[in-house]
Amino acid sequence: MSFFGKYNGTSNARLLRMERLIWILIYGGLLTLVLAWFMENTQATNATGLYAVGGVALALGLAVFYLRSLHKEG
Repeated sequence: MSFFGKYNGTSNARLLRMERLIWILIYGGLLTLVLAWFMENTQATNATGLYAVGGVALALGLAVFYLRSLHKEG
């Protein structure tokens, strides 16, 4: 997967599931962190829990992203 080259995805089902999971975790974690940031002033205890959930989801997404970078197509 080159930076400027065309990437049509992978034909390997396992790698495809990893790629989908990466973006779900990263975007879900970021969305949860933003939601917690807006809730912080009104409901601090709920915001703390959302910060934790969003941070864990984001960290897992980045970890799976790193693991995906170690696997080669083929």
